[in-house]
Amino acid sequence: MGTPNGDVRKKKEEEEEAAKLMEQEYQDKKEEEEEEEEDLNAVWRFRISEPLRERLKGKGIESLFPIQAITFDTILDGSDLVGRARTGQGKTLAFVLPILESLTNGIAKASRKTGYRRPPSVLVLLPTRELASQVHSDFELYGGAVGLTSCCLYGGAPYQSQEIKLKRGVDIVVGTPGRIKDHIERENIDLSQLRFRVLDEADEMLRMGFVEDVELILGKVENISKVQTLLFSATLPDWVKHIAAKFLKPDKKTADLVGNTKMKASTNVRHIVLPCTTSARSRLIPDIIRCYSSGGRTIIFTETKESASQLAGFLPGARALHGDIQQAQREVTLSGFRSGKFMTLVATNVAARGLDINDVQLIIQCEPPRDVEAYIHRSGRTGRAGNSGVAVMLYDPRRSSISKIERESGVKFEHISAPQPHDIAKAIGREAAEMINQVSDSVIPAFKSTAEELLKNSGLSVVELLAKALAKAVGYTEMKKRSLLTSMENHVTLLLEIGKPIFTATFAYGVLRRFLAEEKVEAVKGLTLTAEGSGVVFDVPAEDLDTYLAGKDKASSVRLEVLTALPRLQEKDQSRGGRFGSGGPRRGGFGDRSVGSRFLGGRGGSGRNVRFSSDRFSNNGGIGRGRGIRSGKRWIVGLDF
Repeated sequence: MGTPNGDVRKKKEEEEEAAKLMEQEYQDKKEEEEEEEEDLNAVWRFRISEPLRERLKGKGIESLFPIQAITFDTILDGSDLVGRARTGQGKTLAFVLPILESLTNGIAKASRKTGYRRPPSVLVLLPTRELASQVHSDFELYGGAVGLTSCCLYGGAPYQSQEIKLKRGVDIVVGTPGRIKDHIERENIDLSQLRFRVLDEADEMLRMGFVEDVELILGKVENISKVQTLLFSATLPDWVKHIAAKFLKPDKKTADLVGNTKMKASTNVRHIVLPCTTSARSRLIPDIIRCYSSGGRTIIFTETKESASQLAGFLPGARALHGDIQQAQREVTLSGFRSGKFMTLVATNVAARGLDINDVQLIIQCEPPRDVEAYIHRSGRTGRAGNSGVAVMLYDPRRSSISKIERESGVKFEHISAPQPHDIAKAIGREAAEMINQVSDSVIPAFKSTAEELLKNSGLSVVELLAKALAKAVGYTEMKKRSLLTSMENHVTLLLEIGKPIFTATFAYGVLRRFLAEEKVEAVKGLTLTAEGSGVVFDVPAEDLDTYLAGKDKASSVRLEVLTALPRLQEKDQSRGGRFGSGGPRRGGFGDRSVGSRFLGGRGGSGRNVRFSSDRFSNNGGIGRGRGIRSGKRWIVGLDF
């Protein structure tokens, strides 16, 4: 039983605690109000009608992105516009929202035709079918809230159904240049009452060869004074500038969120490069997905349609998307990816531009693209709408240069190696844990006695036995070593240094021959010089690792170690000696094998038949000091080490 003084003290403490809670609630509410007041891009600050606000709220949008905010009033007030913004920053809604407001509540409302067989008020041109479908979906979603209809026109779909929609009358026509031109020539589209014409991804339309079609379509609009033209483009090549000068009014406005700044790729994306040979890709990619996708969607980009189909067939549950797939199937595939029916999409550039798919966590590019813009737009499929993401690019440092992409895109690549067994085990362990958590408790009695017997006979602790069960549940029963350099399984990456610079692979192979048998030298894979020239890295079979490490004791001044992280490597255009770098013992960049301790340099090699001898190290461009004798068209050179 408490004392009177104790009761009073307790009551006072409770009152003080309640006062603190009230003060905290007041401060939290005040901070929320201040944040709302400071949000200059909040939806309520713009001339957006209630139906559209509600539709935006339903999509979780309470604030406009910068490109949307700075262009909204300009478009709504009737000015022509050139807009630039980094990929993934909401360019579509930047023109969808003000166009819909203008047609229903703004200056275009009075001239908009209504009723059956009405001509369109809006024409939107886009470079690809997928992008056209996506923009059309936005017009359908938000236009439906204010009673406006739209249709989407692109090749690969039947003309008849498109003609029926046009003849019934629509407010907004969205499509690709080729199909829209066809409908204009068939007199299915009447542009006499047009109030808006929009070119989205104008630079991509140039790249895809739509120059003549676009200019023909824009030239069909006669009453220019009543038409508002909007042009959006990530870049401004000469043709895009020509279009802007020719078809937009002289007093057009410009909204440029890119300018001359170097950074063009998304700032919300972690940009990673990972060395990998072509042969190791298919086994590496599933582990990259496990370690970096965080359970979200993954898009993998390949350079060819064939490789997209092959990789999609190899990856469980993946689907391919490329130009040879029928349009109806492409739409089914994209719909399934968006809805989460499958989480991995393997695509060519057909999906690289403009696709806005929620929760794409990971982008994998199987090799460096041919141009920097392709990298920017591929990596821009993640990190959209303020979210974060990861973009991984695979490359072979002996055959590819990533410096140009890094320099011109403004990104700073994070160099990593292939996921190692402990990385994979950690990621795959989470999958196994989720699987076990989904098992009903009702099965425990049926397996309890077996589990008790297994624990008793195993000699393992409960945690150790459970760890084995988790590994077995996901089929991970063996810890395979993986190369840091080529990502090949059952290989280990070594670093060779000799206390002085190594300028060529030719010389490095000579060093290896000083302390290794020829068959061990020929088993070396992917020998590559380090960026600063102090050594070379290469792969060896994991089962022979001890032989390689023991061999170095036969040669002085040699340092050979197992790497746990890759140093920076020389790229293709940094190497000396030819197209793929310096010589070595195999074809395709590192020379042809030859008999005994000789090798003939192939593409990038020395082009000479070299025999190594003597005891002192030399490093004169791969050819040491000594005497050479000419034999036919070959040189036999004695090297002094």
